[in-house]
Amino acid sequence: MARQLRIQYSGAYYHVTGRGNERKDIFKDKDDYLMFLEKISDSLEVYNVSLLAYVCMTNHYHLLVKTPEGNLSNFMRHFNIAYTSSFNRRHNRSGHLYQGRSSLIWLMPTII
Repeated sequence: MARQLRIQYSGAYYHVTGRGNERKDIFKDKDDYLMFLEKISDSLEVYNVSLLAYVCMTNHYHLLVKTPEGNLSNFMRHFNIAYTSSFNRRHNRSGHLYQGRSSLIWLMPTII
């Protein structure tokens, strides 16, 4: 079965979550959190996405973002590849880090 297409809007707000595969940790120490912030910062700059808030737990993260150009999928692809590659290299592992695709919830403007 094909994946459902993500509808993206210019100027939209989203709640994004990503969880570790098999609910395993995606942050093992302080350096992983710092690396996460570095990779997210790089991706924000490349795709002109605004990060309004974030929370990092040991096995998942939450982001509140605004996408002026309606390019959330490209931003998330860039970020997830960058962080997963660095995490795997740093911890001498391979394979998936996340459990499926990130959850993207569009937030209606009246909520914000």
